[in-house]
Amino acid sequence: MTVVLHVVTSEKAVRGIEKENKITFVVDAKASKAEIKQEIEKDYGEKVSKITTLIGADGRKKAVVSFKNANVASNLAAKLKVI
Repeated sequence: MTVVLHVVTSEKAVRGIEKENKITFVVDAKASKAEIKQEIEKDYGEKVSKITTLIGADGRKKAVVSFKNANVASNLAAKLKVI
């Protein structure tokens, strides 16, 4: 089962990438934080320090992922062609 669906590319999400070393993903509604962390670390090879989840007004579950190492979010966003 794929837990992480895609990256959010809103202005607020891109600001988080640039200033806070965080990337926002849309995830499966039934996914736990542990499952999200495991999939991101496996797929992208970077250590996650914190995950915050929320349900948006549109009903989609989003995960804001903070990384342990500096500039990981910027490098990963460039690979994913977000910025």
